[in-house]
Amino acid sequence: MGLLWSLIVGALIGVIAGALTNKGGSMGWIANIVAGLVGSALGQALFGSWGPVLAGMAVFPSILGAVIVVLVVSFVLGRNK
Repeated sequence: MGLLWSLIVGALIGVIAGALTNKGGSMGWIANIVAGLVGSALGQALFGSWGPVLAGMAVFPSILGAVIVVLVVSFVLGRNK
């Protein structure tokens, strides 16, 4: 159940990051989950673990990290959507 909860929270974080960057329309659910999970690890490494925690992920640093991941991936892949 813990893994499923992490995937759900990771997907939500990825969706939020995609919406904040206006690049979420070109991402599928798998990409949202990956962006959320990788962004969570990156955000907590860069910004620490502050704010509310869901499924072991600090929400605000995770969203910031996911925004960075979405922007970098969209820049590398050249997607302008």
